[in-house]
Order: sequence, then structure tokens, then C-alpha cells
Amino acid sequence: MLNVDYLIVGAGFYGSILAYHINKAGLKCLVIDKRNHIGGNCYTENIEGIDVHKYGAHIFHTDNEDVWKFINQFTDFNNFVNSPMAVYKNEIYNLPFNMNTFSKLFNAYNVNDVKKILNKEKGIYKNIKPKNLEEQALKLVGDKVYKTLIKGYTEKQWGKKCIDLPSFIINRLPVRFKYDNNYFNDKHQGIPKNGYSHIINKLLKGVELKLNTSYNDIKNNISYNKMIYTGMIDEFYNYIFGKLEYRSLRFENKLLNQENYQGNAVINYTDYNIPYTRIIEHKHFNPNKKSKKTYISKEFSQDFKIGINEPYYPIGMKKNKDIYNKYYEYSKKNKNIIFGGRLAEYRYYDMDDTIEKALHKCKKIGVLK
Repeated sequence: MLNVDYLIVGAGFYGSILAYHINKAGLKCLVIDKRNHIGGNCYTENIEGIDVHKYGAHIFHTDNEDVWKFINQFTDFNNFVNSPMAVYKNEIYNLPFNMNTFSKLFNAYNVNDVKKILNKEKGIYKNIKPKNLEEQALKLVGDKVYKTLIKGYTEKQWGKKCIDLPSFIINRLPVRFKYDNNYFNDKHQGIPKNGYSHIINKLLKGVELKLNTSYNDIKNNISYNKMIYTGMIDEFYNYIFGKLEYRSLRFENKLLNQENYQGNAVINYTDYNIPYTRIIEHKHFNPNKKSKKTYISKEFSQDFKIGINEPYYPIGMKKNKDIYNKYYEYSKKNKNIIFGGRLAEYRYYDMDDTIEKALHKCKKIGVLK
């Protein structure tokens, strides 16, 4: 029987940050992960000198100075700026929606002219309270932008019609009336120069770690004062209130014997008839690392199936929120278990959100001042 102060289930950012501070506080902890690697979905692997984001594009961005100061203890960042492109019916457009996008769609180059066109495009939707994602998109950017750049991509991504999805999914979608292709508004943005796995390795230095190990594998052989659980909360409770819905991803990866494939890190494919949602060319995330080859990933969205693939995105529809709330209330009965992170809290978190939540939890349990 192994005795520890903390058992941490999951070696992603949330669990690793908790482990780092618990270890610094002189307490004994064990980190386990069911996968054969650390880092969760942020895991990066060096292939032919290219840092490959094995679970899809991860671009760090934040306005939180505490988060930025914390993460910079473990890595240097490059100056990568996320400027994705979109392809629709053999035409390519800049993202996010900005004057470059609008000028190509409407053949208009003056801001006032573009605003007038968009106002007309919005039609009856400009004054409504959106009831679904389609209405939210039409209120935000009108019919042509919606049909060209939102509708097909979104329905592929979520596996549902836009009229059946909640409006809040695209509330954060940037719309700019200037020629600015920088997707994020955050002050700090970049990619770790040595990949995300390098950060997690530093966080877990000196911490006992067991990979290829699930909670069920070890629960009868370990004694702990508290457990930090970052996996799916419904799975932990054996789905007693039902299964939460997630969207998963599948990748078709290729190492190509050429230096450049598409000229950009991320290109979205918004036509519904093209089965993948985007192509990622990983070397463009870290262009200072030179390689004579390139590595691409075609990304396909699909339903999550237990034991078959990984859960990525919580589907925040009301029925799922109602199920999660039952698990959340039930979890309060056991004060020795802390549920944290995207899967355990059934919320979409960016990496900086996850780090902020983890640091807050460290203060709450007394391992960080």
C-alpha cells in the first residue's frame, strides 16, 4: 500500500501545476496518467526537428500577468502570432473577420462601406435576441460571412446543425474593422521554444509519476489524504446521472519530404463537403527551428466514444449542463476529492485559464502563498 498526501490523476497542465507546488511545499504526491506520456492534450513530440502538437494546435495567449510570469519560469516563448486562414470553394480568406476578410468578400475597402454592407447583410437579425448559433452569427456578421466562413466549419466541428447549437459558442468570435489578422487580442502570445512537454517535464521534476496507469488501476493500492482528479467527472462516478457529451478529434498525419506545404500554421476548411475542419502545419509554430521536412495534420471532428478516442470539447448544451450540475452537487459530499480542469469541471478552458485555476487552487489548499 502506497501512502501519499496527494494523489493527482492526470499529468496535464492542471495536475502538473498542483503537483509542482505540492512538491515544493514538502508534501508527498503521486501523479498518474492513463496515457503513455505527460502533458495531456498539450503534449508535443519532436519529429525530424519539428515540435508536433500531437493533439491539435495549442497557441498560448493571455492577458493575465500572474499566469504569464508563472509560465515564463519554465520556458522561453517565441513571438508566434496566430493568423489562421480559411478556404471555401477554392477561395482563401483571412481570419479572424477583419478588413482583409470583408474587402475580399464584398469588394469594399472603406470601413464605413463595409459596415453598411454588413448592416444590410444582417437584415432582420440585427435587432433580435439570438436563440441559437445561427441567429447569433447572422446578428454578428450577416448572411454571406456566415454561409462562407461559419456554417460549414461549425457543423463539422460540433456534429450538429447551427440552429441546434447554443449561441454562446461564437460569442468570443473576433470582428475587427481594421486590417489585422492577429486572432487573439491578448497582450502575451507565443509558442514555447522547446514545446509544451518541456514545461510539463520541469513541473514534474522530483515528483513520483506513473504513466499507463488509470485511477481504477491503482485505487485499491494507494492511501491518500486528498485526491486531485482531472478526468471526466461522469466517468469517475460511473455515469450514475448519465453520460456527458464531448466532441473528439481524429488526425491524419504526414511527414512530407519538403520544407513547406501550405505556408501557414493553420488553414481552416469551411466547406461542409470537405470532411476535415483544418490542416495544421506544425513547423510554422516555431519557424526558428529549421528542418528540411514538414509535418502536417488533417483534423477531423467526431463524436467521443468511451474507450475509443479522447474527449476534447464539452458540448455546453442545457441538457449536458443539467447533468454536470448533478455530478457537481454530488461531488460536494466528499471533501477529500478536488475536481479540476476541463474534463472534471466540464468547461472549455484555454491553457491560461487552466493555469489560473490551478494556481488559485494551490492557494486555496495552502501550498502557494
